[in-house]
Order: sequence, then structure tokens, then C-alpha cells
Amino acid sequence: MCPRTQCSIAAMPRRQRGAVLVLVAVALLAILAMGALAMDGGHMLLNKARLQSVVDAAALSGAKTLSKALDDPDAYINAAVDARQTFEHNTTVAGNAELATAMANAGGKDSFVTVEFSASVYGAFVPAPAPGTDVRYVRVSVPDYPLTGFLWGILQLFGDGDAPDKSVAAIATAGPSPTAAPCDLSPLVVCGVEQAGTYYGYQFGDLEVLKTAANDESLANGNYQLLDFGSGAKTVGEQLAGGGTLCPEVGDNVPTKPGNTVGQAISGLNTRMNEYDGSFKNTDYPPDLVVSYDKVGKDPALSLDDAGVIVHGADKKTEGVPVSADSSGNIYYTDPATAQTVPLLDYNDWKGASSACLQGTGSCTDGGVFERRILKIVVGNCSGLKGGATQVPVLGFGCFFLVQPGVHTGGDAQIFGQFVKECEGDGVAGPTPVDDQGPLIIQLYKTFLENGSTPSNDS
Repeated sequence: MCPRTQCSIAAMPRRQRGAVLVLVAVALLAILAMGALAMDGGHMLLNKARLQSVVDAAALSGAKTLSKALDDPDAYINAAVDARQTFEHNTTVAGNAELATAMANAGGKDSFVTVEFSASVYGAFVPAPAPGTDVRYVRVSVPDYPLTGFLWGILQLFGDGDAPDKSVAAIATAGPSPTAAPCDLSPLVVCGVEQAGTYYGYQFGDLEVLKTAANDESLANGNYQLLDFGSGAKTVGEQLAGGGTLCPEVGDNVPTKPGNTVGQAISGLNTRMNEYDGSFKNTDYPPDLVVSYDKVGKDPALSLDDAGVIVHGADKKTEGVPVSADSSGNIYYTDPATAQTVPLLDYNDWKGASSACLQGTGSCTDGGVFERRILKIVVGNCSGLKGGATQVPVLGFGCFFLVQPGVHTGGDAQIFGQFVKECEGDGVAGPTPVDDQGPLIIQLYKTFLENGSTPSNDS
């Protein structure tokens, strides 16, 4: 028999036999969990970013299609098709093979991708809006994108037995926003005023004539000046044909350009109407999709009489008949012989014809481009200013639809058209996106869920 102390010391090693094995097992499990977190977590973050990019592109594509619908009540159908097609095309990009496989396993893009619409950026979003709903915003989502689980099972061991499968989700909302400082501006500044209930002194849809101001003529509403966005008459004409590159902001001063540049300016402008002459005969500036307008003989039907009234059908022998526009922007004149109202081609007619062209049910001008017939222009405060070289403060930006080609007679030029509420623009979003008038861009918005007050974590 051994003393108590000796027996206790001799027994200790036998009691701890196998403890290192337990520690190694726990350490290995921890190392595997860290490896799973690194590998699977990195894989999830990478695919989440890729999925978000594809969903963003799809939402922007759908919203762009919607913006060209021009009040078509079924526009959302084409917008949904384009959004899903954009999503599908992006799955063919290098690195998105796993996304393409997941979409195929889910039954294709129609079941994998959800596309919804709303009149407000805050919702409610629905797949098929009620008839007559003016939808403006598109929401594209992928609620469940299952991923390959490399070591995901190790992480699930630490769960409560109900750990989720490895997957990611993404959602994106896109729609129009006024452009704070558009760059694709025509080199025109149109005089306007701050007047409540009007668009800088104009009414949307009214027939207007923008005319040049002589160097000694005081600038007033309806006058325009060419802007000095470049140098030389040909440059001004080219910018009227294709848009400028400067991006003034509200409150900035824009310089006007004096000199005999009216002829080149009108020639450049009229390429938008599929009319090419002078130095623009062999240029590549595209026309609008729809270039129809009213004529009398071979000439544009509208002109300005000596009293400053817009008339139809005037020539050297015949006085013209005054032209009017109703509250819906329909332009017409009254035939003095029959007292019948005669409609003229206007913005509303162009909208219908453009929609038919885009939908494949109407005719399109060869090589035409959407909204070439709408000028993005500067509206300036001309108070106290005269024609010629000057600095005009910017009040805002407008969209001016060309009813007919510009007219150049002598040193004078006249551009007949209508101010319309919205048109496509570029640049950056304005500070108040709800004020949807003027040149607009299509942008992404933060996605809100439920009642519009809960931001999504997946957008």
C-alpha cells in the first residue's frame, strides 16, 4: 500500500488521458466554422453584389421603357418584358453562371424575377396595375437566389436545427427624377418669368412661337437668344442638331451669342425634322421617329402675322387664320368658310404616333430616334436685358416640342411649338424628385416596403 499523497499523484495522468483529443476536435470544428464563414460568407457577399447589379440594371431598363410609353395604359407589360430580358442578358456575363443556373432551375426568368409597378416610389407596387393607373416606378426583385454551400453545413451545426439554406436576395426600384443640371441642352435660352400657376409664364400645351430678338430689342417672354456653348455659327448649328455639353445649374448665368448665326442654327435644328440643307446636307444627325407636320403647299403651315398672332395658311396674297389650343393641348383653327374646327398636328398626335411606332403598330422614320423633336432648353430671367451678348440668369429648364421645322426669313427666325411637362434628359437627379417636370432622368431609389416607411435591407 502506498501513502495517500503518492497514490493521488500517480493517478492524475490516467484521469486526463484523451483530453488533448477533445481540444483538437473542438479546435478543428472552430477552424472549419471559420473556414465556412470565410468561404461561404465571401461567396454570399460576392453573389449578393452581382445579383444587386443585375436587379438594378433590370429596374432601370423597365423604367426606361415605361418612360417612353407616352400614356399607353398597357405600357407596364412591355416594361416587365424588357426588365426580365435585361436580367436574363446580364446572367450571361462572365461570373454570373451560377445565377443563370439558379434561374433555369427555378423555371426561367418569369418565375425567378418579380417585376411590379406603382404610381409612387413608396408603393404600393403590384404586378398588374389597375386600368388607368399612371404608373411611373418599377420594382424588380429576386426574393430567393439559392447558392452552392461549400462548408455551409458546418455553420448550420451551430444553429438551432432550423438554420436557413444558403441564399441571397435583392430588390431595386427605379423611376423618373427631374434633372438638376442637364447637359444635353440645345443652345437656346428662352425668356420666362416667375409666375404662380404657370410654367415660367407659359402654359403646358399652348402653342408658342419662340423668336429671335434683334440686338436693340428688349427681351421678353417668347424671345430667345442663342447661347455661347461654343464658337462659330457652325458650332451653334451642330449643337442645335445634337445638343450641347455644358451643364448650367439654376441660378447660374449663361452667356448669349450675338452675330449672324440664325441660318446655321435653323439648319441644324431642322435635322430633327428630317430636313437637311446647307452644311448639314450630308450629316449623320438622326431625325425623330415621327416627323409629320402641317403644310400649305410645300411650306410649313404656321407663321406669325404683323400683329404677332400665330396664323395658319398665310402667304403673300392671303391672310392667315388665327390658331388656338385647348386646355388639353390640341391645336386647331376655325375655317372661316365653313365655321368648322380643323385640327392640326400637335404634341398629342405625335405621342400617339410615337407610341404606335415603338409598339410596332405604326410607321417610323428611317433611322429615327425617340424625342429628337423635343428641345431641352434653358429658361432664363431676361428682365432688364436686351438682345445681343449678355448674361442671363437661369430660372430652370424646359421641354419644347417642335410643331414644325424652324422658319428663317432674313435675319429673323421663328420656332413654333408647345411646352410639354416632361422629356428625357441627362445629368444628375434634382433635389426634389416628386417635382416631375422638365428634363427627366431615370434613376434608382431606395426601396421601401410595407406602407412606404420601412426601407429594404436588400436594395
